[in-house]
Amino acid sequence: MDSIPANRRLWNRISSAYQHRHDPHIGAAPRLWGMYSIPDAHLHALGDVTGKRVLELGCGAGQWSRALAAEGAVVVGLDLSEAQLAAAAGAMGAARYALVQGAAEHLPFAADSFDLVFCDFGGLSWAPPHLAVPQAARVLGRGGRLVFNVASPWFEACYDEAAGRVTTTLRQDYFGLNTIAEGDGATSYQLTYGDWVRVLRGAGLVIDDLIEPRPEPGTPNGYNETDPPDWAHRWPAELLWVTHKP
Repeated sequence: MDSIPANRRLWNRISSAYQHRHDPHIGAAPRLWGMYSIPDAHLHALGDVTGKRVLELGCGAGQWSRALAAEGAVVVGLDLSEAQLAAAAGAMGAARYALVQGAAEHLPFAADSFDLVFCDFGGLSWAPPHLAVPQAARVLGRGGRLVFNVASPWFEACYDEAAGRVTTTLRQDYFGLNTIAEGDGATSYQLTYGDWVRVLRGAGLVIDDLIEPRPEPGTPNGYNETDPPDWAHRWPAELLWVTHKP
């Protein structure tokens, strides 16, 4: 399905409110992953980016791109939303990097353009993975890495839509997640563990690690209410995939 127009409209509409609410958490320090802002220094997913050609899929206001550019990476931040790109441009600061409007399922770059493609709940949550992953693999050079963080199917399957929170009860079929209606016709995407493996391997990527970020008890979730509050300490809320192109 073509979810690009509706997703673009959604993010243009909510960009300002989203950044007002979440920028203090996303940009609080460099390299903070996911809903619980777990430092990459604890997870060791990205590695040294100095001098690397880096593409962020769904850069939002550029919090990650800005940090990696400051570390010496040659960064391109891609986003579907003009409003998100405007927020990134306004917050760029001294470490300059390129901003490009585009969709993760139709990357406007030549093959072998990057050493690292990554996202944190970005393009690989908001584009069909069976289209976006091969595109990411195409623009990676040999030995390049695709690293991305998405919601765990456990988290999605336990989301109680009526209550607006994640609980300990399975609400959705694990095998029926696939597309998630986000309102106004917008769509996000969720795969099973097996489907992620098949999509990644089908794109010619080697899976190096699957990190399940585990926050300490009492760590706040900046995006969702969970019941119990320590839900993600007990079950995996996120999947951080680390892969490379041989």
